[in-house]
Amino acid sequence: MKEIRVFCPASVANVSCGFDLMGFALEAIGDEMIVRKTNQTGVKIKHIEGYDLPYEAENNVAGKAALAMLEKLQTQEGIEIEIYKNIHPGSGIGSSSASASGLVYAINELFDRPFSEKELIEFGMEGEYVASKSYHADNVAPALIGGIVFIRGYQPLDYFKIPVPNDLYCTIISPQITVKTLDARRVLKSKVHFKDAITQCGNLGGLISGFYTSDYSLISSSLTDVLVEPQRAPLIPHFHDLKKQGTENGALGVGISGSGPSVFALSKGKENAEKVAKAFENIYQNTNIDFKIYVSPINMEGSRVIK
Repeated sequence: MKEIRVFCPASVANVSCGFDLMGFALEAIGDEMIVRKTNQTGVKIKHIEGYDLPYEAENNVAGKAALAMLEKLQTQEGIEIEIYKNIHPGSGIGSSSASASGLVYAINELFDRPFSEKELIEFGMEGEYVASKSYHADNVAPALIGGIVFIRGYQPLDYFKIPVPNDLYCTIISPQITVKTLDARRVLKSKVHFKDAITQCGNLGGLISGFYTSDYSLISSSLTDVLVEPQRAPLIPHFHDLKKQGTENGALGVGISGSGPSVFALSKGKENAEKVAKAFENIYQNTNIDFKIYVSPINMEGSRVIK
């Protein structure tokens, strides 16, 4: 196989109380990439469509991940990449991680799967570092392997998949403005209150338990972030209105997707998720901010080949 076309999904990171530790993949939106082997060494980004992104491999999340993989492979063959972006960079739904994850998945397929799943996630993190200047996998892992993924630790990387309750849907409103991950990290305080840390740990434990047992009431009561959301909410127009209207229209909980500005809501059932979408739309349609809304089940497969 000399060429492959892949779909790489958007994702929601943090999931309220799981900052840098939890994320899930979306089915409704993602990027596409064409990756092919060449006889020339190195990585060449031939085409980018959708958004203005760097063509230099070192400065592109997909290119950087590709360079790391080729170095490890010690191959004389090179890689040529075409990127078709549907996910707005800086949107908070894993634009950079989709590119990185789709690329490492594609290269692994082209070279007859020499790397383990864990190694692929680590290569994806190399690419993600270009965008955020930090190594984190809460977007990369679900975008690559699908489902809900929990990152237990990073030194070494340790992760596991969490069962997805039947009938769990996500609503996303994505304002077409940019909040860079690096900038969103700069607003965070370096210290937290002990009581807030305890509350956050309780919510995280409850959320994981709720997913495992399909306890929607427990999921709802646990989707609360007392550490990061209060600091990032001012970056997102009308966030508190979205949160209020979302929960009043059937959402289990509403939170910031990744570093924002996208906002997510989890709901039981597609009907409730669509009611939340309408409530979100009613808030933003009277503003001068362009936006997109998606209603999506959890993507269980992650990056995949497009025939």
